[in-house]
Amino acid sequence: MMKRISLLRSLVALVLSIAGVSLSQAADPGREEARIEGLIAHVKNLQDAAFVRNGKEYDAATAAKFLRGKWNANRDDIHTAEDFIAKAATKSSTTGKAYMIRFKDGKEVACGPYLAGRLKKK
Repeated sequence: MMKRISLLRSLVALVLSIAGVSLSQAADPGREEARIEGLIAHVKNLQDAAFVRNGKEYDAATAAKFLRGKWNANRDDIHTAEDFIAKAATKSSTTGKAYMIRFKDGKEVACGPYLAGRLKKK
């Protein structure tokens, strides 16, 4: 029985490696949802920052609501937090313009790389 389990794990690892994913990277839907929720919560809690979408500024709560709406609209294509950033939180699907975060001091950062950096810190 142990040989069968070992063989099955090896087979799964082989299939995932062919697909370019290691066993440790295989998405756990619950974990990924929590990671996405964490990113949305982070945006919502940004103090004294504006979310800039297509040249217009929005407050943090509105930005979080918008990102959640984009996530919900694209759930079939979003399986990981990295997918969320790439497919919902980086740029406008209408204009292609990058989403920006403008801080109180005037510094602007692109939302996608900013959120990717947040993931790396966890």
